[in-house]
Amino acid sequence: MAIQFKIIDHVALITLDAQPSNNALTVSELMHLRKTLVACQDDEQVRVIVLTGAGDRAFCCGASQKESSLSTVGHIASAMKSRETEAEEGGYTRLFDLTDLEVWKPLIAAVNGACLGGGLELALQCDLRLAAHGATFGLPEVRDASIPAAGGVQYLLRAVPAAHAMKMALTGEPISAQEALRIGLIVDLLPREQLLSAALTLAESIAANGPLAVQSIKRLALQTAHLSPRDFVTLAHLHWGLLRDSKDHAEGRAASNEQRVPKYTGA
Repeated sequence: MAIQFKIIDHVALITLDAQPSNNALTVSELMHLRKTLVACQDDEQVRVIVLTGAGDRAFCCGASQKESSLSTVGHIASAMKSRETEAEEGGYTRLFDLTDLEVWKPLIAAVNGACLGGGLELALQCDLRLAAHGATFGLPEVRDASIPAAGGVQYLLRAVPAAHAMKMALTGEPISAQEALRIGLIVDLLPREQLLSAALTLAESIAANGPLAVQSIKRLALQTAHLSPRDFVTLAHLHWGLLRDSKDHAEGRAASNEQRVPKYTGA
């Protein structure tokens, strides 16, 4: 299976394992990835998700060329259908867009190699990104007279300063992991053999916090960025009030008073 999955304590580890194609994913593999992410969101044991690639060469290089031929159905007709139906008719690009899945649990990308095209679009939809020395990042679509179809340019503009994002998008040239760290695309740069353990350690530190509070922070970050201060403060106060009445909040206060580690349940 190209999508490997296991749970370690409260952390789900998803590994893209299509090494002969540099972890470029077929339509069926993308659908499997999407179903796995939804299962993680619905599984109360899972609190954080780590996404990585198998092998040393690639994190993900987008869609497999075996199934990336042009659709036989008109674009407007396909776009009005579900992502799954559109994909079955040859329009695979929307499968890289994860927004419809509403995954509020933090996603961490552990980028072990080439992270290109749709692969970078997946990584950009993760909340945190770590990379190994030798990893590369790029949106090469413009070189094929196309554009990133799952919001790659817009996500990149939100992740790094505009000049760096536009240079990457307009030239199609990849950047090194060192450059990605310099411009803020990744939060840490590590030797390859330390990458996964560092990502899991980061995930575990997040998973130790109140699960509902963690998801609320991600949801507010994604859903209120475009709002005025008056509006985003109103929504933040609403979430604060909901969490104030949770069992986990009471447990957190009790643990603090008793000087012990809290035992959160997500309730």
